[in-house]
Amino acid sequence: MQSDSGHRHIRFAQLLLAGLLLVACASTLSAAAPNVLPANAHRSSYSGGWECSRGFRRVDDACVAILVPANAYLNYSGFDWDCNRGYLRVDQGCSLVKIPLDAHADDEQFGRGWQCNRGYREANGACGRVVVPVNAYVVESSYDRGWECNRGYRLDATGCTAVQVPAYGFLLNSGDDWGCERGYVKRGDACAPIQLPANGYLDARGNDWKCERGFSQQKLNCVALVVPTNGYLDYSGNEWTCAEGFHKQADACVADR
Repeated sequence: MQSDSGHRHIRFAQLLLAGLLLVACASTLSAAAPNVLPANAHRSSYSGGWECSRGFRRVDDACVAILVPANAYLNYSGFDWDCNRGYLRVDQGCSLVKIPLDAHADDEQFGRGWQCNRGYREANGACGRVVVPVNAYVVESSYDRGWECNRGYRLDATGCTAVQVPAYGFLLNSGDDWGCERGYVKRGDACAPIQLPANGYLDARGNDWKCERGFSQQKLNCVALVVPTNGYLDYSGNEWTCAEGFHKQADACVADR
């Protein structure tokens, strides 16, 4: 007959073996878990794992159905929902938008759900008619003043004032300012003719002048450049530089040492 001590050793060995078997089984199940697809899931073509099907969202290792409330729909991603037009998301439901007079529902999910009609502007949750001054027109805007000046007029403190275009001037594309024709320059409220010096010409814009190649601008004149020996006109044609192996010193090109 075995002693109590012998029985205890045998019992301890049995418990130890059972524990090792449990650890081995858990490791095997853990390694196999990634290969087990939960219900309402499919293999991911990107990560190699799995992802929930449309209409379900992942919660731990399961796919739980997305509960779409009344007046809502499953959105394009398939993993959330949005409210129908005319409703706004409030907590876990969709609340009916109360649209004031002279307004209409919009499609913004996170705005207030409506915008004022053209010719009206929002103020304190309502839409008030935009007062359009003389020589102005209504614009599509719920937040700004709701109008702009007609072409040929500019905004001032009281409304829209006519733009006074001088002789040899024209309205700019903006319609609220003027510029001068080619060959004229803006001086105060008038367009003054540009005085071209000898060997000068109008630039591409026509509102200033440049000197011809070989001449340098000095105040209001074009002065001929004196290019020294071993020098040449630079890319602009209005200055000179020294050839390689020489450097500029006063009005001459001196050999490098």
